[in-house]
Amino acid sequence: YLFVAIDRATRWVYMRTYRDQTDASSTDFLRRLNKAAPMHIKTILTDDGSQFTDRFTSKKKSTYSRGTECARLRKKTPSGKHAFDLVCTEFSIDHRLIRPRHLQTNGIVERFNGRISELVGQTRFASGAELESTLSQYLATYNHSIPQRALDHQTPIQVLKAWRKTHPDLFVKNVYEHAGLDS
Repeated sequence: YLFVAIDRATRWVYMRTYRDQTDASSTDFLRRLNKAAPMHIKTILTDDGSQFTDRFTSKKKSTYSRGTECARLRKKTPSGKHAFDLVCTEFSIDHRLIRPRHLQTNGIVERFNGRISELVGQTRFASGAELESTLSQYLATYNHSIPQRALDHQTPIQVLKAWRKTHPDLFVKNVYEHAGLDS
């Protein structure tokens, strides 16, 4: 399973693969992301998968979204006690959830996942290590060498460096030009 985080302002990407989609995987990913990210992470937006939230499994009472029993539309709220929420709290990160069945809200990640699907679909891998190596190389290429139209044809690392010059208070470490040095 591929876990992906993308900074909306700079399109900087961090990703890791896991053997499962459990609370342990999502919290490990968040801890590693927080350590690798050159900027302070203030807000994180995830889907409503059980590895990220207990929105649909919490025992918290639900309320009717339109105030009528006839509508039967329940608005479920997360308890805030899910393992992922607790790690977000530990790092002072605001955890937000997309609306159910609205994946377009997380469109930047969905588009990136499409690119990864194309890459993986075109290649036969002899081993998991070969897949990991290919994904790692693609990540370095994406962050350091692929100009983005949404970024005025700059790479995510170039935009990160520019942001760091103008907003140094948003960053926790330097941003490097060379692939592999920013982790």
